[in-house]
Amino acid sequence: MALSRLSSRSNGIARPFSAAFNRFISTDTTPITIETSLPFTAHLCDPPSRSVESSSQELLDFFRTMALMRRMEIAADSLYKAKLIRGFCHLYDGQEAVAIGMEAAITKKDAIITAYRDHCIFLGRGGSLHEVFSELMGRQAGCSKGKGGSMHFYKKDSSFYGGHGIVGAQVPLGCGVAFAQKYNKEEAVTFALYGDGAANQGQLFEALNISALWDLPAILVCENNHYGMGTAEWRAAKSPSYYKRGDYVPGLKVDGMDAFAVKQACKFAKDHALEKGPIILEMDTYRYHGHSMSDPGSTYRTRDEISGVRQERDPIERIKKLVLSHDLATEKELKDMEKEIRKEVDDAIAKAKDCPMPEPSELFTNVYVKGFGTESFGPDRKEVKAALP
Repeated sequence: MALSRLSSRSNGIARPFSAAFNRFISTDTTPITIETSLPFTAHLCDPPSRSVESSSQELLDFFRTMALMRRMEIAADSLYKAKLIRGFCHLYDGQEAVAIGMEAAITKKDAIITAYRDHCIFLGRGGSLHEVFSELMGRQAGCSKGKGGSMHFYKKDSSFYGGHGIVGAQVPLGCGVAFAQKYNKEEAVTFALYGDGAANQGQLFEALNISALWDLPAILVCENNHYGMGTAEWRAAKSPSYYKRGDYVPGLKVDGMDAFAVKQACKFAKDHALEKGPIILEMDTYRYHGHSMSDPGSTYRTRDEISGVRQERDPIERIKKLVLSHDLATEKELKDMEKEIRKEVDDAIAKAKDCPMPEPSELFTNVYVKGFGTESFGPDRKEVKAALP
């Protein structure tokens, strides 16, 4: 069989593999058909097929990118504990299949907007590790110039309209983006992500209502990791079947720990949204860390529960088994790749640490629109302290 180097994905995440690993990457373009781990559960629509088309390149790329996301979040945990990251920090480890599967089904013309658990979504949109760690540590080279921090990643050139700190607030904003897409006839969709903790927000239902009235290409994605902060879903929601919560809008429940199920569901949802309007996807997933770094994550759930999910449903292990079963790599090659990833993350952290902090004058930027002549006054309203740029 002819063998060659795996080319990088268009989003810029994947890196060339080591010479040793290149042997295991086939140029054979024969599709690989993978069946989703669980059937889809549908509301007001017919579910998509469980058979998903893939390839050796995509399987290996999924493994590498998800492993990179996992290592990045583990490193962020250590940096926070070392007080190099301050403020809020919400980690995504355990939920990587949602980010990677969604990205595989769409293009950069399609928009994504999410809540504050946003690091891996940014990476999936083509962001770099250097931008991630610089932003987390408040450095100038960060994706939001060091002024947004963990909750406010942003990448306009890839249609990523950010992480948002106000619970549920991103959903009406996302529906607004979908309105613009339809108005401008862009033939693109918007994925508005929120957690089960935000699923009871009134603004979510208001935005969904207007989206359905106007047939907007909006896809509402509930990342149901089963705990809104420290509250289990069954304690907060009379009906935790979030994919049915739109009532008059179709919905689909998806195994959010299976990257290929997510890919298939997002492709299905995009086709539906472009033709018929909004749809809800409920991603049944799980976070390994607590809600944020201030939450140990073990007071409202048992350690056995967490380890049980890790052993039985871990999204990276699922992909690893597929790679091994299709003879695309050996255990040693996958371990070598993980070592390369660890070094890549360490190098990005070292580079970010050397970046300067924002200049004090940056406090006055991005507050008001430029050119409006806004002035900042002292408390007596008499003395002009500064004229904002």
